[in-house]
Amino acid sequence: MSTALMPLAADPPEIDAAATAFVIICSSLVLLMTPALALFYGGMTRAKSVLNMMMMSFGAMGVIGVIYVLYGYSMSFGSSDLGGIIASPADNFGLDGVLGTADGGLPTIVFAGFQLTFAIITVALISGAIADRVKFGTWLVFSGLWVTLAYFPMAHMVWGGGLLSHSADGLAAKLFGTVEDAGEMVAAVAPVDFAGGTVVHINAGVAGLVLALIVGKRLGFGKTAMRPHNVPLVMLGAGLLWFGWFGFNAGSELAADETAGLVWVNTTAATCAAILGWLLVEKIRDGHATSIGAASGVVAGLVAITPACAALSPFGSIVLGAFAGAIAALAVGLKFRFGFDDSLDVVGVHLAAGLWGTIAIGLLATDGGLFYGGGVRLLVVQTVIALVAVLVSGVVTAVIGFALKYTLGWRITDDEETVGIDSAEHAESAYDLVSRGGRMGVTSTGALHDARHHDETSTPEGANA
Repeated sequence: MSTALMPLAADPPEIDAAATAFVIICSSLVLLMTPALALFYGGMTRAKSVLNMMMMSFGAMGVIGVIYVLYGYSMSFGSSDLGGIIASPADNFGLDGVLGTADGGLPTIVFAGFQLTFAIITVALISGAIADRVKFGTWLVFSGLWVTLAYFPMAHMVWGGGLLSHSADGLAAKLFGTVEDAGEMVAAVAPVDFAGGTVVHINAGVAGLVLALIVGKRLGFGKTAMRPHNVPLVMLGAGLLWFGWFGFNAGSELAADETAGLVWVNTTAATCAAILGWLLVEKIRDGHATSIGAASGVVAGLVAITPACAALSPFGSIVLGAFAGAIAALAVGLKFRFGFDDSLDVVGVHLAAGLWGTIAIGLLATDGGLFYGGGVRLLVVQTVIALVAVLVSGVVTAVIGFALKYTLGWRITDDEETVGIDSAEHAESAYDLVSRGGRMGVTSTGALHDARHHDETSTPEGANA
Protein backbone atom coordinates (compact mmCIF):
# COMPACT_ATOMS: atom_id res chain seq x y z
CA MET A 1 0.00 0.00 0.00
CA SER A 2 1.39 3.37 -0.96
CA THR A 3 2.33 5.58 1.97
CA ALA A 4 0.67 8.44 0.10
CA LEU A 5 -2.68 6.74 0.72
CA MET A 6 -2.11 6.05 4.42
CA PRO A 7 -3.83 8.38 6.93
CA LEU A 8 -1.51 10.79 8.64
CA ALA A 9 -0.92 10.08 12.33
CA ALA A 10 -2.13 12.80 14.63
CA ASP A 11 0.59 14.81 16.24
CA PRO A 12 1.18 13.66 19.82
CA PRO A 13 0.00 16.15 22.42
CA GLU A 14 2.60 18.49 23.84
CA ILE A 15 3.32 17.41 27.42
CA ASP A 16 4.35 19.68 30.28
CA ALA A 17 6.81 17.39 32.07
CA ALA A 18 6.94 19.49 35.24
CA ALA A 19 3.16 19.60 35.65
CA THR A 20 2.91 15.89 34.86
CA ALA A 21 5.49 14.95 37.47
CA PHE A 22 3.85 17.27 40.00
CA VAL A 23 0.39 15.74 39.57
CA ILE A 24 1.71 12.16 39.66
CA ILE A 25 3.43 12.91 42.98
CA CYS A 26 0.30 14.62 44.32
CA SER A 27 -1.81 11.63 43.24
CA SER A 28 0.45 9.36 45.25
CA LEU A 29 0.08 11.63 48.28
CA VAL A 30 -3.72 11.57 48.02
CA LEU A 31 -3.69 7.78 47.69
CA LEU A 32 -1.65 7.63 50.90
CA MET A 33 -4.46 9.49 52.67
CA THR A 34 -6.74 6.45 52.69
CA PRO A 35 -4.31 4.17 54.58
CA ALA A 36 -3.65 7.20 56.82
CA LEU A 37 -7.39 7.48 57.42
CA ALA A 38 -7.40 3.77 58.31
CA LEU A 39 -4.83 4.48 61.03
CA PHE A 40 -6.70 7.58 62.21
CA TYR A 41 -10.07 5.84 62.40
CA GLY A 42 -8.57 2.56 63.60
CA GLY A 43 -6.95 4.16 66.62
CA MET A 44 -10.25 5.76 67.59
CA THR A 45 -12.20 2.53 67.76
CA ARG A 46 -12.09 -0.08 70.51
CA ALA A 47 -9.43 -2.78 70.31
CA LYS A 48 -11.97 -5.40 69.23
CA SER A 49 -12.98 -3.30 66.18
CA VAL A 50 -9.76 -1.80 64.85
CA LEU A 51 -9.16 -4.25 62.00
CA ASN A 52 -12.68 -3.94 60.66
CA MET A 53 -12.41 -0.17 60.78
CA MET A 54 -9.19 -0.26 58.79
CA MET A 55 -10.61 -2.84 56.39
CA MET A 56 -13.49 -0.51 55.57
CA SER A 57 -10.92 1.94 54.17
CA PHE A 58 -8.94 -0.72 52.35
CA GLY A 59 -12.12 -2.31 51.02
CA ALA A 60 -13.18 1.05 49.62
CA MET A 61 -9.83 1.30 47.86
CA GLY A 62 -10.44 -2.02 46.14
CA VAL A 63 -14.00 -1.32 45.05
CA ILE A 64 -13.63 2.31 44.01
CA GLY A 65 -10.28 1.83 42.29
CA VAL A 66 -11.81 -0.71 39.89
CA ILE A 67 -15.09 1.16 39.37
CA TYR A 68 -13.37 4.46 38.67
CA VAL A 69 -11.28 2.96 35.89
CA LEU A 70 -14.28 1.17 34.41
CA TYR A 71 -16.78 4.02 34.31
CA GLY A 72 -16.19 6.52 37.14
CA TYR A 73 -13.95 8.86 35.19
CA SER A 74 -16.33 8.71 32.23
CA MET A 75 -19.36 9.55 34.39
CA SER A 76 -17.51 12.44 36.02
CA PHE A 77 -15.55 13.97 33.14
CA GLY A 78 -16.84 12.34 29.96
CA SER A 79 -17.57 14.37 26.85
CA SER A 80 -21.34 14.01 27.08
CA ASP A 81 -23.49 15.93 29.53
CA LEU A 82 -26.77 14.34 30.56
CA GLY A 83 -28.89 17.19 31.89
CA GLY A 84 -25.95 18.75 33.73
CA ILE A 85 -26.10 15.92 36.28
CA ILE A 86 -23.83 13.22 34.90
CA ALA A 87 -21.86 12.18 31.83
CA SER A 88 -22.28 8.87 30.05
CA PRO A 89 -20.34 5.86 31.42
CA ALA A 90 -19.80 4.81 27.81
CA ASP A 91 -17.77 7.90 26.86
CA ASN A 92 -14.50 6.56 28.23
CA PHE A 93 -15.42 3.12 29.60
CA GLY A 94 -12.28 1.44 30.90
CA LEU A 95 -10.49 4.75 30.23
CA ASP A 96 -10.86 4.08 26.51
CA GLY A 97 -9.80 7.08 24.47
CA VAL A 98 -7.88 8.66 27.36
CA LEU A 99 -4.37 7.58 26.40
CA GLY A 100 -2.67 9.90 23.95
CA THR A 101 -4.71 12.95 24.95
CA ALA A 102 -3.79 15.93 27.09
CA ASP A 103 -5.26 19.18 28.33
CA GLY A 104 -3.01 22.14 29.02
CA GLY A 105 0.08 19.96 28.81
CA LEU A 106 -1.21 17.43 31.36
CA PRO A 107 -1.88 13.90 30.04
CA THR A 108 -5.51 12.96 30.57
CA ILE A 109 -4.50 9.62 32.05
CA VAL A 110 -2.60 11.44 34.80
CA PHE A 111 -5.63 13.60 35.59
CA ALA A 112 -7.80 10.48 35.69
CA GLY A 113 -5.43 8.86 38.19
CA PHE A 114 -5.49 11.97 40.35
CA GLN A 115 -9.29 12.02 40.41
CA LEU A 116 -9.44 8.29 41.19
CA THR A 117 -7.73 8.95 44.53
CA PHE A 118 -10.33 11.60 45.44
CA ALA A 119 -13.17 9.16 44.86
CA ILE A 120 -11.52 6.55 47.09
CA ILE A 121 -10.91 8.82 50.09
CA THR A 122 -14.42 10.30 49.90
CA VAL A 123 -16.09 6.91 50.30
CA ALA A 124 -13.65 5.84 53.02
CA LEU A 125 -14.51 8.95 55.07
CA ILE A 126 -18.11 7.78 55.44
CA SER A 127 -17.10 4.58 57.23
CA GLY A 128 -16.27 6.37 60.48
CA ALA A 129 -19.94 7.13 61.09
CA ILE A 130 -20.93 3.44 61.26
CA ALA A 131 -17.94 1.88 63.00
CA ASP A 132 -18.20 -1.34 65.06
CA ARG A 133 -21.53 -2.65 63.81
CA VAL A 134 -22.07 -3.20 60.07
CA LYS A 135 -21.51 -6.17 57.80
CA PHE A 136 -18.36 -5.81 55.72
CA GLY A 137 -20.06 -7.18 52.62
CA THR A 138 -22.89 -4.66 52.86
CA TRP A 139 -20.33 -1.88 53.25
CA LEU A 140 -18.58 -2.95 50.02
CA VAL A 141 -21.87 -3.03 48.10
CA PHE A 142 -22.80 0.38 49.51
CA SER A 143 -19.40 1.77 48.46
CA GLY A 144 -19.97 0.80 44.84
CA LEU A 145 -23.54 2.07 44.73
CA TRP A 146 -22.84 5.33 46.54
CA VAL A 147 -19.83 6.32 44.50
CA THR A 148 -21.86 5.65 41.34
CA LEU A 149 -25.06 7.43 42.33
CA ALA A 150 -23.79 10.19 44.64
CA TYR A 151 -20.09 10.91 44.11
CA PHE A 152 -19.81 10.74 40.32
CA PRO A 153 -22.83 13.00 39.72
CA MET A 154 -21.54 15.52 42.27
CA ALA A 155 -18.07 15.49 40.72
CA HIS A 156 -19.58 16.09 37.30
CA MET A 157 -21.88 18.85 38.50
CA VAL A 158 -19.08 20.75 40.27
CA TRP A 159 -15.86 19.90 38.38
CA GLY A 160 -16.95 18.25 35.15
CA GLY A 161 -18.90 21.09 33.56
CA GLY A 162 -22.28 20.23 35.07
CA LEU A 163 -24.93 22.37 36.74
CA LEU A 164 -22.97 23.55 39.77
CA SER A 165 -19.90 24.64 37.81
CA HIS A 166 -21.70 27.51 36.11
CA SER A 167 -22.21 31.07 37.21
CA ALA A 168 -25.81 31.97 37.87
CA ASP A 169 -26.27 33.52 34.44
CA GLY A 170 -24.57 30.55 32.82
CA LEU A 171 -26.83 28.19 34.75
CA ALA A 172 -29.92 30.14 33.75
CA ALA A 173 -28.85 30.02 30.13
CA LYS A 174 -28.23 26.29 30.40
CA LEU A 175 -31.60 25.59 32.00
CA PHE A 176 -33.86 28.17 30.35
CA GLY A 177 -31.92 29.51 27.37
CA THR A 178 -31.87 32.97 28.93
CA VAL A 179 -30.02 34.84 31.66
CA GLU A 180 -33.04 36.90 32.63
CA ASP A 181 -34.17 34.49 35.35
CA ALA A 182 -30.80 34.52 37.09
CA GLY A 183 -31.33 37.93 38.61
CA GLU A 184 -28.75 40.61 39.16
CA MET A 185 -27.90 39.52 42.69
CA VAL A 186 -25.87 36.47 41.75
CA ALA A 187 -25.43 36.91 38.01
CA ALA A 188 -21.93 36.15 36.71
CA VAL A 189 -20.77 34.78 40.07
CA ALA A 190 -19.51 31.21 39.75
CA PRO A 191 -19.38 28.91 42.79
CA VAL A 192 -15.97 28.11 44.25
CA ASP A 193 -14.92 24.60 45.27
CA PHE A 194 -11.22 24.30 44.57
CA ALA A 195 -10.53 20.83 45.96
CA GLY A 196 -13.72 19.28 47.27
CA GLY A 197 -15.77 21.03 49.94
CA THR A 198 -19.02 19.96 48.31
CA VAL A 199 -17.86 16.95 46.29
CA VAL A 200 -15.88 15.34 49.11
CA HIS A 201 -16.62 16.61 52.59
CA ILE A 202 -20.25 17.77 52.59
CA ASN A 203 -21.07 14.79 50.39
CA ALA A 204 -19.40 12.32 52.78
CA GLY A 205 -20.56 14.09 55.94
CA VAL A 206 -24.23 13.98 54.95
CA ALA A 207 -23.88 10.34 53.90
CA GLY A 208 -22.38 9.54 57.31
CA LEU A 209 -25.30 11.21 59.09
CA VAL A 210 -27.93 9.41 57.02
CA LEU A 211 -26.26 6.02 57.46
CA ALA A 212 -25.86 6.54 61.21
CA LEU A 213 -29.62 7.12 61.43
CA ILE A 214 -30.49 4.15 59.22
CA VAL A 215 -28.07 1.66 60.80
CA GLY A 216 -28.82 2.68 64.39
CA LYS A 217 -26.76 2.99 67.53
CA ARG A 218 -24.01 0.74 68.80
CA LEU A 219 -24.86 -1.43 71.78
CA GLY A 220 -24.31 0.67 74.89
CA PHE A 221 -24.09 4.00 73.10
CA GLY A 222 -24.46 6.79 75.65
CA LYS A 223 -24.14 4.32 78.54
CA THR A 224 -20.83 2.56 78.02
CA ALA A 225 -17.53 4.36 77.44
CA MET A 226 -16.20 3.72 73.93
CA ARG A 227 -12.82 5.35 74.20
CA PRO A 228 -10.12 5.37 71.49
CA HIS A 229 -7.94 2.34 72.13
CA ASN A 230 -4.70 3.74 70.64
CA VAL A 231 -4.23 7.52 70.70
CA PRO A 232 -0.68 7.45 69.23
CA LEU A 233 -2.15 5.62 66.22
CA VAL A 234 -4.72 8.41 65.88
CA MET A 235 -2.04 11.08 65.93
CA LEU A 236 0.11 9.18 63.42
CA GLY A 237 -2.89 8.92 61.12
CA ALA A 238 -3.62 12.64 61.50
CA GLY A 239 -0.03 13.51 60.64
CA LEU A 240 -0.07 11.35 57.53
CA LEU A 241 -3.44 12.80 56.51
CA TRP A 242 -1.95 16.30 56.80
CA PHE A 243 1.03 15.24 54.68
CA GLY A 244 -1.17 13.67 52.01
CA TRP A 245 -3.53 16.63 52.03
CA PHE A 246 -0.92 18.81 50.35
CA GLY A 247 -1.36 16.59 47.33
CA PHE A 248 -5.11 16.91 47.72
CA ASN A 249 -5.15 20.71 47.77
CA ALA A 250 -2.01 21.90 46.00
CA GLY A 251 -2.36 19.14 43.43
CA SER A 252 -5.77 20.48 42.43
CA GLU A 253 -3.98 23.38 40.75
CA LEU A 254 -2.59 20.76 38.32
CA ALA A 255 0.64 22.73 37.99
CA ALA A 256 3.64 23.63 40.12
CA ASP A 257 3.09 27.38 40.10
CA GLU A 258 2.48 30.31 42.45
CA THR A 259 -1.14 29.33 43.07
CA ALA A 260 -0.01 25.89 44.22
CA GLY A 261 2.40 27.63 46.58
CA LEU A 262 -0.39 29.82 47.96
CA VAL A 263 -2.56 26.75 48.43
CA TRP A 264 0.25 25.01 50.35
CA VAL A 265 0.68 27.97 52.70
CA ASN A 266 -3.06 28.44 53.19
CA THR A 267 -3.53 24.75 53.93
CA THR A 268 -0.80 24.86 56.54
CA ALA A 269 -1.97 28.10 58.16
CA ALA A 270 -5.61 27.04 58.39
CA THR A 271 -4.74 23.66 59.87
CA CYS A 272 -2.44 25.13 62.51
CA ALA A 273 -5.12 27.63 63.50
CA ALA A 274 -7.75 24.87 63.65
CA ILE A 275 -5.66 22.94 66.18
CA LEU A 276 -5.65 25.99 68.42
CA GLY A 277 -9.37 26.64 67.89
CA TRP A 278 -10.29 23.07 68.88
CA LEU A 279 -7.99 23.02 71.91
CA LEU A 280 -9.31 26.37 73.12
CA VAL A 281 -12.88 25.04 73.08
CA GLU A 282 -11.76 21.91 74.93
CA LYS A 283 -9.93 23.93 77.57
CA ILE A 284 -12.88 26.23 78.21
CA ARG A 285 -15.51 23.49 78.08
CA ASP A 286 -13.72 20.53 79.65
CA GLY A 287 -10.81 22.06 81.53
CA HIS A 288 -8.11 20.28 79.53
CA ALA A 289 -6.72 20.09 75.99
CA THR A 290 -6.41 16.55 74.61
CA SER A 291 -4.31 14.71 72.06
CA ILE A 292 -7.45 13.51 70.33
CA GLY A 293 -8.57 17.13 70.18
CA ALA A 294 -5.33 18.20 68.51
CA ALA A 295 -5.57 15.40 65.95
CA SER A 296 -9.23 16.21 65.33
CA GLY A 297 -8.38 19.89 64.92
CA VAL A 298 -5.91 18.95 62.20
CA VAL A 299 -8.64 17.21 60.23
CA ALA A 300 -11.19 19.98 60.81
CA GLY A 301 -8.80 22.60 59.51
CA LEU A 302 -7.91 20.54 56.47
CA VAL A 303 -11.56 19.94 55.69
CA ALA A 304 -12.50 23.62 55.94
CA ILE A 305 -9.63 24.97 53.85
CA THR A 306 -10.10 22.40 51.07
CA PRO A 307 -12.70 24.34 49.01
CA ALA A 308 -11.21 27.72 49.89
CA CYS A 309 -7.46 27.15 49.65
CA ALA A 310 -6.93 29.10 46.41
CA ALA A 311 -9.47 31.85 47.14
CA LEU A 312 -8.18 33.19 50.48
CA SER A 313 -5.16 35.10 51.70
CA PRO A 314 -2.92 33.46 54.30
CA PHE A 315 -4.45 35.71 56.97
CA GLY A 316 -7.95 34.77 55.86
CA SER A 317 -6.92 31.12 56.06
CA ILE A 318 -5.93 31.55 59.69
CA VAL A 319 -9.34 33.03 60.46
CA LEU A 320 -11.10 30.26 58.56
CA GLY A 321 -9.09 27.57 60.33
CA ALA A 322 -9.54 28.93 63.83
CA PHE A 323 -13.30 29.02 63.44
CA ALA A 324 -13.29 25.58 61.80
CA GLY A 325 -11.56 24.03 64.80
CA ALA A 326 -13.94 25.68 67.24
CA ILE A 327 -17.07 24.88 65.21
CA ALA A 328 -16.13 21.23 64.78
CA ALA A 329 -15.22 20.86 68.47
CA LEU A 330 -18.68 22.09 69.38
CA ALA A 331 -20.42 20.10 66.64
CA VAL A 332 -19.13 16.69 67.79
CA GLY A 333 -21.41 16.95 70.82
CA LEU A 334 -24.53 17.11 68.66
CA LYS A 335 -24.78 13.32 68.51
CA PHE A 336 -25.36 13.18 72.25
CA ARG A 337 -27.84 16.05 72.15
CA PHE A 338 -29.88 14.54 69.30
CA GLY A 339 -29.21 10.86 69.98
CA PHE A 340 -27.64 9.63 66.73
CA ASP A 341 -24.53 7.45 66.87
CA ASP A 342 -21.96 8.99 64.54
CA SER A 343 -19.20 6.75 65.88
CA LEU A 344 -16.11 8.76 64.90
CA ASP A 345 -17.69 12.17 64.34
CA VAL A 346 -17.84 12.28 60.57
CA VAL A 347 -20.78 14.67 60.93
CA GLY A 348 -19.14 16.87 63.52
CA VAL A 349 -15.92 17.26 61.55
CA HIS A 350 -16.52 16.69 57.84
CA LEU A 351 -20.04 18.01 57.53
CA ALA A 352 -19.73 20.94 59.97
CA ALA A 353 -16.26 22.04 58.85
CA GLY A 354 -17.10 21.32 55.20
CA LEU A 355 -20.17 23.55 55.36
CA TRP A 356 -18.20 26.28 57.11
CA GLY A 357 -15.33 26.14 54.62
CA THR A 358 -17.64 26.24 51.62
CA ILE A 359 -19.88 29.04 52.87
CA ALA A 360 -17.07 31.11 54.40
CA ILE A 361 -15.58 31.60 50.93
CA GLY A 362 -18.40 34.11 50.48
CA LEU A 363 -17.01 36.04 53.44
CA LEU A 364 -13.25 35.67 53.12
CA ALA A 365 -12.45 35.27 49.41
CA THR A 366 -10.11 38.01 48.26
CA ASP A 367 -12.04 38.18 44.98
CA GLY A 368 -15.73 38.67 45.71
CA GLY A 369 -15.86 37.96 49.45
CA LEU A 370 -18.14 40.09 51.62
CA PHE A 371 -15.28 41.21 53.88
CA TYR A 372 -13.29 42.31 50.82
CA GLY A 373 -16.03 44.52 49.40
CA GLY A 374 -17.60 41.95 47.12
CA GLY A 375 -21.09 42.16 48.56
CA VAL A 376 -23.29 39.16 49.31
CA ARG A 377 -23.44 37.66 45.82
CA LEU A 378 -20.70 35.07 46.35
CA LEU A 379 -21.98 34.29 49.84
CA VAL A 380 -25.41 33.49 48.42
CA VAL A 381 -23.94 31.29 45.69
CA GLN A 382 -21.75 29.37 48.14
CA THR A 383 -24.66 28.82 50.51
CA VAL A 384 -26.81 27.52 47.67
CA ILE A 385 -24.26 25.00 46.39
CA ALA A 386 -23.67 23.78 49.96
CA LEU A 387 -27.39 23.19 50.43
CA VAL A 388 -27.66 21.46 47.05
CA ALA A 389 -24.83 19.13 48.06
CA VAL A 390 -26.63 18.35 51.33
CA LEU A 391 -29.88 17.62 49.53
CA VAL A 392 -28.40 15.45 46.77
CA SER A 393 -26.21 13.40 49.09
CA GLY A 394 -28.96 13.00 51.67
CA VAL A 395 -31.58 11.74 49.23
CA VAL A 396 -29.26 9.38 47.34
CA THR A 397 -27.75 7.95 50.52
CA ALA A 398 -31.17 7.39 52.07
CA VAL A 399 -32.38 5.46 49.03
CA ILE A 400 -29.28 3.26 48.96
CA GLY A 401 -29.16 2.85 52.74
CA PHE A 402 -32.77 1.72 53.10
CA ALA A 403 -32.52 -0.56 50.07
CA LEU A 404 -29.56 -2.36 51.62
CA LYS A 405 -31.19 -2.45 55.05
CA TYR A 406 -34.13 -4.46 53.71
CA THR A 407 -32.09 -6.69 51.38
CA LEU A 408 -28.57 -7.55 52.55
CA GLY A 409 -29.04 -6.05 56.00
CA TRP A 410 -26.63 -3.66 57.72
CA ARG A 411 -26.17 -4.94 61.25
CA ILE A 412 -24.10 -7.80 62.60
CA THR A 413 -25.80 -9.66 65.47
CA ASP A 414 -25.77 -8.36 69.03
CA ASP A 415 -23.59 -11.29 70.13
CA GLU A 416 -21.09 -10.58 67.35
CA GLU A 417 -20.98 -6.91 68.28
CA THR A 418 -20.39 -7.78 71.92
CA VAL A 419 -17.58 -10.18 71.08
CA GLY A 420 -16.09 -7.80 68.54
CA ILE A 421 -16.57 -7.21 64.83
CA ASP A 422 -12.96 -8.13 64.05
CA SER A 423 -13.58 -11.69 65.16
CA ALA A 424 -17.07 -11.90 63.69
CA GLU A 425 -16.36 -10.46 60.24
CA HIS A 426 -12.68 -11.23 59.66
CA ALA A 427 -11.75 -14.05 62.10
CA GLU A 428 -8.81 -11.96 63.25
CA SER A 429 -7.72 -9.93 66.24
CA ALA A 430 -5.45 -6.92 66.17
CA TYR A 431 -3.49 -7.76 69.30
CA ASP A 432 -2.22 -11.13 70.52
CA LEU A 433 -2.98 -10.47 74.17
CA VAL A 434 -2.87 -14.15 75.21
CA SER A 435 0.86 -14.48 74.60
CA ARG A 436 1.41 -11.30 76.59
CA GLY A 437 -0.64 -12.45 79.55
CA GLY A 438 -3.62 -10.21 78.81
CA ARG A 439 -6.99 -10.97 80.40
CA MET A 440 -9.12 -12.56 77.68
CA GLY A 441 -12.54 -14.11 77.35
CA VAL A 442 -13.63 -16.96 75.09
CA THR A 443 -16.96 -17.04 73.29
CA SER A 444 -19.05 -20.11 72.70
CA THR A 445 -17.59 -20.32 69.21
CA GLY A 446 -14.05 -20.23 70.55
CA ALA A 447 -13.32 -16.69 69.41
CA LEU A 448 -11.17 -14.65 71.77
CA HIS A 449 -12.12 -11.17 72.89
CA ASP A 450 -10.84 -8.63 75.35
CA ALA A 451 -12.87 -8.98 78.54
CA ARG A 452 -11.94 -5.48 79.63
CA HIS A 453 -14.68 -4.10 77.37
CA HIS A 454 -17.28 -5.54 79.74
CA ASP A 455 -15.86 -3.47 82.59
CA GLU A 456 -16.14 -0.04 80.96
CA THR A 457 -17.87 2.64 82.98
CA SER A 458 -20.67 4.91 81.85
CA THR A 459 -18.38 7.87 81.28
CA PRO A 460 -19.50 9.77 78.13
CA GLU A 461 -17.44 9.16 75.05
CA GLY A 462 -14.63 11.62 74.36
CA ALA A 463 -14.39 13.71 71.25
CA ASN A 464 -13.56 11.67 68.17
CA ALA A 465 -13.15 12.84 64.59
